[in-house]
Amino acid sequence: MNAEDKIAVSILRIRHRQPFFGVLALFAEHRLDASIPTAATDGRVVLFNPDFALSLSENALDAVMVHELLHAALLHCSRRGERDPYVWNVAADIVVNGIIRSDTKLSLPEGACFDSRLEHFEVEEVYQILLERQQEMKAAWLGGDLLSPGSKSQRGTEELTEDAGFGDASAAYWKQALQQASTLAEGSGRGKISGALSRWIQNITQPQLDWQSLLWRFLVRTPVDFCGFDRRLIGRGLYLESLEGESISVRIAVDTSGSVSGAVLDLFLSEVRGILKLYPHLEGARLFYADTALYGPYELNEDTMQKPIGCGGTSFEPFFEHQREAGDTGGNTLLIYLTDGFGSFPEFTPEQPVLWVVPPGGLATEAFPFGEVARLSK
Repeated sequence: MNAEDKIAVSILRIRHRQPFFGVLALFAEHRLDASIPTAATDGRVVLFNPDFALSLSENALDAVMVHELLHAALLHCSRRGERDPYVWNVAADIVVNGIIRSDTKLSLPEGACFDSRLEHFEVEEVYQILLERQQEMKAAWLGGDLLSPGSKSQRGTEELTEDAGFGDASAAYWKQALQQASTLAEGSGRGKISGALSRWIQNITQPQLDWQSLLWRFLVRTPVDFCGFDRRLIGRGLYLESLEGESISVRIAVDTSGSVSGAVLDLFLSEVRGILKLYPHLEGARLFYADTALYGPYELNEDTMQKPIGCGGTSFEPFFEHQREAGDTGGNTLLIYLTDGFGSFPEFTPEQPVLWVVPPGGLATEAFPFGEVARLSK
């Protein structure tokens, strides 16, 4: 059997045994390319070195095929942006190989990159954690299998891009593929999708908003009338609608416990300043610092922001207890908590909407008992 036939048989085998990945295989173009050391993808095309394909067992070939399909479907080529290609490739491999190990019966070839501590995080989070570790990383298994988006596509970037750009066109393409694959897998009763894989799929088909967008979504659902531009801001070149009607209260807690590093705390404070720049028309915003105790409230002012206080253990209870006792309840008060998520939660669910803002490596989204979770990727 030559390499081309072996690839074709692998796709048929995957379609029969694991319908979810079989559908993804139908959405990708597969080619042999002797210039590729092992296997790779540009987000649309999956490429195999002929000798490498012939050297693999059936199970290992199927595993590598699924590995590349997941890279493509989860948009690992186009999501890289300006990040370091090598570190990004290692981060993406950790995530993809974790999915294969937990969701399939396939065995990856020896030397595959694993890290059970990181594989459940977003690729952007894993990338940031790897950078902070500042240790040597080895990704010799596939030799860097994430190519520039669209670089190997026979259809060319002109056809794929037009106004949207290759990244946007590819995202729409794989969103459709993931939706069809999920529907078929659930309907067939074979290749059942686990909760972990479902989360990755949801991140593509229903991507999370960044936390500042979630804040704006809260603001626009408040029962107010928009009465032209806010005249106080026009002189600063900010043409923002004037909010009239019921007042909006925002309470922001910043985790200053010992588990939050200085770099993460600086990131938190930068995000808080971002609120002031994006929403200078907010009134009634208050800042708190919290470890096992609560400090504040302080006026939320960019020029005179209170320096962080704390460095003890972590408990979220004091902040939410304070808001309950203060009577700041109802739909016009928003509670924002910037934290790594590792601490004790209150036993009650706050009446106010809650938005958790979590840095790379923080508590898993599904582990938060209430509220919405937005994950920072910086």
